[in-house]
Amino acid sequence: MYSYFDRLYSADIKTEAATMDYDDYQDESPHTYSPHINPYEESKISAVKFSVEVVEESNVTVMISDPVTSIHKQGRQLTIRDILKDDLKYKISYYKSGSTRKRDIISDSSIAKVSGLDPGVRYCFMVAAFIPSRPKTFQHGAWSILQCTPEQEMNLGALVGGLLILLIVLIIIVTVTILCCKCCRQRNKTLQTSQSSTVV
Repeated sequence: MYSYFDRLYSADIKTEAATMDYDDYQDESPHTYSPHINPYEESKISAVKFSVEVVEESNVTVMISDPVTSIHKQGRQLTIRDILKDDLKYKISYYKSGSTRKRDIISDSSIAKVSGLDPGVRYCFMVAAFIPSRPKTFQHGAWSILQCTPEQEMNLGALVGGLLILLIVLIIIVTVTILCCKCCRQRNKTLQTSQSSTVV
């Protein structure tokens, strides 16, 4: 299928006057030829649409919609996947929210799994079509709009652990306060007893 697009094309551009005098019509209108273009290798690819789904605490699935082309076959509008086949890959760029250190992965399909993420951390993603077989200047499509994972809520274990630590700290503070009060009372009693015995 793609061999039809993987060849050189040129356009013959003719210029006609806005108002034409048919008496002065020349056999040949001024014209020029466009530079040659190979649609398979040089077409610009628009930004893709995608969604991010949190699967587990450290895994995310990125689901990408293949952009449609203006080409129809048997009544169906073709996608870039229909034309580029296995040459089409997607570059996924992601980073922790608030960080500038980006990581990139390449996916061969429209569904990519990103693993090894830090649990409880928000991540942001961008996706672009990537065709490594093309010349360098035409390998990347336009980058998508940035999408971030939702803020992850603390799981039950983390919540219970946090409350347990808070309770232990509170018990220690109360115990230390009671011991300090007892020591102060004991010292005051001893001081009062020694003062009353010296007065006699």
